[in-house]
Amino acid sequence: MAKKLKFGIIGASRIFEKQHLQPLMNHPEVDIVAVCDPNLERAETCAKLCHVTQVYDDYQALLARDDIDAVDICTPNAFHSTISIDALRQGKHVFCEKPDAISPEKAYEMMKAAEESGKKLMVMRNNRFVPSFQFLKEFIDSGKMGEVYTGRCGWVRQRGIPGKGGWFTTKDMSGGGPLIDLGVHMIDLAVWLMGHPTPVAVSGATYTKFADDSHKNESGFGEAQQGGTFDVEDLATGFIRFANNATLQIEFSWASNVIEEGSFVELRGTKAGFSWKKGELQLISEDNGELVHTQPTFSEQQHVNGHEENLHHFVDCVLHHADPVFQPQEGVDLIKILAAIYQSAELKREVLLTGEATVAHVEQ
Repeated sequence: MAKKLKFGIIGASRIFEKQHLQPLMNHPEVDIVAVCDPNLERAETCAKLCHVTQVYDDYQALLARDDIDAVDICTPNAFHSTISIDALRQGKHVFCEKPDAISPEKAYEMMKAAEESGKKLMVMRNNRFVPSFQFLKEFIDSGKMGEVYTGRCGWVRQRGIPGKGGWFTTKDMSGGGPLIDLGVHMIDLAVWLMGHPTPVAVSGATYTKFADDSHKNESGFGEAQQGGTFDVEDLATGFIRFANNATLQIEFSWASNVIEEGSFVELRGTKAGFSWKKGELQLISEDNGELVHTQPTFSEQQHVNGHEENLHHFVDCVLHHADPVFQPQEGVDLIKILAAIYQSAELKREVLLTGEATVAHVEQ
């Protein structure tokens, strides 16, 4: 029988139950061995879903097991880096939910721990596996868009603040609001499609206007706590400049008075451009001097689960030495961008990105 990858689950959260559980349970080369959560009752409930009996409330005890090859980390954001680093140093492969970390320094430490251990480190990048973005990546890399020089991306909600008063809205636990929660998805996607140009400067602004709003949470995530903390933004906007002179505009919100909500990515090249909005992809190009508007023939009715594809890709990388679609340096660069946007919003001026692990310095 072929070797199976034995997983320990750290964080019996909603994201694990909704997006990680079935992909791991359904993979023929995966065995879930144990579950850990500081809430032991929650760990036991999750363990039943995983059909295992071994539960822990201390992740170090789980890491001490010799029969665990890899861990899947689905904790609040603040713990991603610490647990990842500890797991890598214990000789475990690591798959972690986004965001990579809540500071670029911690993301850098994760990358170095992976290099020193020789183990795989991968952070969830589920959108890279969606058919339209796989198509676009090949389209752009083949040169059909020409020079990709500018674009915009975002994710705006009318009302969708997750777990108001809980860890999502507590900066020490989450690292921020929609910028780090939603922005990590779409900024990564846009930069990946652009070919990972080096970010050199950002300018950003953040707003908190709905902390006292009583509208229902439509996000489906988080556990609200009456009278809890809300010290993060509910909207962030920004502008990113890259070393190749390309630029990217961004906007992310949990709550906004907008007519329509949803996520979007738009990039413009010298030969063609595209707009992706809420699952629909449209291309614009020039043919004999005339602008031509087309839509790719493939259908996203294939119902590809990006989370499942990403988790299965991680297993392939560990067991079969597949080429990883994600490199930890990409995570460092992304968290540097997010941290610098927060810094720019606080200082109300553009911030330059410098150094391997440092966030930025302020342009005088």
